[in-house]
Amino acid sequence: MDNCFKRIELFNQGRIPDMLRVKYKLMEGDTFRFFRGSNHLFFEDLAGNNPLPPSPISWLCGDLHLENFGSFKGDNRLVYFDMNDFDDALLGPAVYDVARLVCSLFIAFESLKIEEDKAINMGKLFLKIYSETLEKGKARYIEPQTAKGIVYKFLSVVSKRKDKQILRKRTVRKKDSIAILLAHPRHFALDAGLKKELITYLNDWLQNNSYTPYNFDVQDVAFRMAGTGSLGLKRYLFLLQSKNRESKHMLMEMKQSVEPAPKKYIKMQQPQWVSESERVVNIQQRMQNIPPALLSFSDFRNESYMIQEMQPTKDSFNFKLVRDAYRDLYQVIHDMGLLTASAQIRSSGWKGASVVDELSAFGGNKQWQDSVLDFARIYSQIVKKDYLEFCQAMKDTKAQSLKPKA
Repeated sequence: MDNCFKRIELFNQGRIPDMLRVKYKLMEGDTFRFFRGSNHLFFEDLAGNNPLPPSPISWLCGDLHLENFGSFKGDNRLVYFDMNDFDDALLGPAVYDVARLVCSLFIAFESLKIEEDKAINMGKLFLKIYSETLEKGKARYIEPQTAKGIVYKFLSVVSKRKDKQILRKRTVRKKDSIAILLAHPRHFALDAGLKKELITYLNDWLQNNSYTPYNFDVQDVAFRMAGTGSLGLKRYLFLLQSKNRESKHMLMEMKQSVEPAPKKYIKMQQPQWVSESERVVNIQQRMQNIPPALLSFSDFRNESYMIQEMQPTKDSFNFKLVRDAYRDLYQVIHDMGLLTASAQIRSSGWKGASVVDELSAFGGNKQWQDSVLDFARIYSQIVKKDYLEFCQAMKDTKAQSLKPKA
């Protein structure tokens, strides 16, 4: 098999070169960031050698790890803590998401220099709560009224943020109007022709789609850089202004969707979707308790895009926040086990997924848990090896580019 750098380059072919360089730079940061940015390696390795136990078929996040949980405002305008990234969502063995999350525990703990014993304990806790929730067969959810510990504090803080806060951070006033702040490190100006085309496109979409905010026009648009795994794909940030109240603005995001990274390696019949963004949105709406506000999909220039409101409350969970707070960490991992099982229960029996009785039986059989824990511990060391190999390849590439031309 090719080394990991070649495998990563092959997977990322066709992405925007400047953004891809940023992605690789971020992946050099630490093993956990590398793991986040290379989920295709995980599924490719499983396809070559799969020691995981059999499990029911379920809808998967496809890239589950500690920081793919976060808060967002639902379409009922309430705030929830849940899985929040479904770009790679697809149908597959339920244990795949579970194993990837537990693996991320070992990698994150080692990156933060937390003892392996604690990672093992947290892995056992996640598997215990996941299994117990599956066995009960009833999906649960977490909102400010039901949250505990650090998750409660997290939701309480972000739920108090106002739309004006995100506008202040990402826009600039120009005379009597406002525009997207291009001095922001994650915003980039667009070619004039593309900018005009995008404004025309989204204005038409706003007028003809039932999911759109009522009576808004596009005032500005820019390219937006965000995420790790999705860097190199196209992502646009739109500033909208109300037709009824000139002082009212909102931000919307349009993010390109591509084939899920695990699809090539999970040899299972998938449903037929009109587009990749339809896949993402439909699975997200099934797996989450309440989907984010204004979640929809569309096509632009024959490419597939997710469209949703950009919110001041949409925050991914930062694992580093709890590195020194073991008690808070316990509650977070407990909640992640509950939410992972709940998402699978919620989407059970839909388009080829196993019914809830099969998931419940799997949860009730505790014999498979040790093998998942062992796999995660061993595989985390493979990720570390790949990371070091990737970093060395990046150094060699830079050194080669600095050599004088003959």
